[in-house]
Amino acid sequence: MRGLWLIFLALLSYASTLHLAISASPSKLNPLIATDSASGEIAGWIFNGLFKYDANATIVGDLARKWRFLDERRLWVELRDNVSWHDGEPFEADDVKFTFELITSSKVVTPYASEFRYVQDVDIIDPHHLIITYKRPYFKALQTWMLGIVPRHLLSKEQNIMTSSFNQRPVGTGPYKLEKFEVSKDIELFANERYFLHPPRIPKIVYHFLPDPSTQFLMLKQKKLDVGSLTPLQLERQIDEDFKAFYEIYEMPSHGYTYLGFNLKNPKFQDRRVREALNLAVDRQEIIDILFFSHASVCTGPFMPGTFAYDPTVQAPKRDLARARGLLKEAGYDQEHPLEFEIATNSNNTTRLYAAQIIQQQLAQIGVKVRIRAMEWQAFLNTVVMPRRFETVLLGWGLGLTPDAYAIWHSEGDRPGGFNFIGYKNPEVDRLIKEAETTIDHERLARLYKKIFRLIVQDIPYLFLYIPNSITAVNKAIKNVEPSIVGVMHNEIEWIKP
Repeated sequence: MRGLWLIFLALLSYASTLHLAISASPSKLNPLIATDSASGEIAGWIFNGLFKYDANATIVGDLARKWRFLDERRLWVELRDNVSWHDGEPFEADDVKFTFELITSSKVVTPYASEFRYVQDVDIIDPHHLIITYKRPYFKALQTWMLGIVPRHLLSKEQNIMTSSFNQRPVGTGPYKLEKFEVSKDIELFANERYFLHPPRIPKIVYHFLPDPSTQFLMLKQKKLDVGSLTPLQLERQIDEDFKAFYEIYEMPSHGYTYLGFNLKNPKFQDRRVREALNLAVDRQEIIDILFFSHASVCTGPFMPGTFAYDPTVQAPKRDLARARGLLKEAGYDQEHPLEFEIATNSNNTTRLYAAQIIQQQLAQIGVKVRIRAMEWQAFLNTVVMPRRFETVLLGWGLGLTPDAYAIWHSEGDRPGGFNFIGYKNPEVDRLIKEAETTIDHERLARLYKKIFRLIVQDIPYLFLYIPNSITAVNKAIKNVEPSIVGVMHNEIEWIKP
């Protein structure tokens, strides 16, 4: 009792609320099926994996206390013995085994299942020790287990995981517990007083549901948010000295890119000449100059600069309208029979919407007629993207610190719930991805991934557009903010807000 009382007093001494914003309503807060960014962000507070990245992007233990490879295929793991679920039940090895069995079962439709495709079995030694056996050596053996672990005692008897009430009322081991969640409303999280590291210094987080970016910015200017993203336009033209006195501004390259993806099962885009024509007609630098005021860079391919997979020798195509018109004519399109198609995107991302409009104007210069359809995020995801009911989609990928081509670029990802929803297929890329997965030698892995990079770019399944910078404003009153390659909020449980 004395320990709980001291925790209570500690929380009182830091009695404050962290005010954040969220632009889309989460769909499912179960980490195994949280495929949209809003769901993933909230689930990240509630659940832990066995491993995580530290501030330097080094893999460290999360729920795992110790680990070692017994050989190339067997990983021994010792779990922390001071972890409990939010409902008070102890976290143990059978939760890890259950999570593996669940995500690889037919009960769950999720692209994350592919992360576990090389896990052969999880053998429990005792409640806090287990051995994970892989089918073969795997270059992401530890990263696989960064996905949140779910509770066996709550989900083992669920008949339908996909529609379970757990997905809206999750119970995890993470630093915060979900207090309040309704679709399209504010979300409240409270500190987990039994968190195994220590209770977060800030006892409450409120995510204000603000689908309109202009409303988010207004809330930030009114100092009603503690952390918020800024667009380059806002940073350059719309904030004053008072704003800069209240907020510290952090800018770094984001871990993601924006692209225009083709439905490769649509006959229009099965002709590579059409895709190449569009690739030559889009002026990426103009998009960046108009939308980002130099706070972005041109994207040249599927993996990020600075990673082992990036090939710096690949350049963005030089704009060539004459060549683009010629290719379209070869493919059977001219002024009398112009190429027409639709760009579908989400309405709550105004930058993407403006980018679609710029692309529409640029392609009009080669006689292409583009329609734009913008929809609310969940409707867009559920009725357009996942069912593949689109001609092209304007979207972005947020990528992990260890590139993995499988989910997006391997043909096996072209399935219901998979991330290869454009239908990309290249047998050589498939072969190289599989070869890379079993390659532990880092130099050889880099060579394989650079080749994958080049082949994908040559196929033009996407128009790779831009890599925006991440610009974040943080209330200067908050102490212990330590921005790093993994982001501004990686150590939020250490933050103190007076």
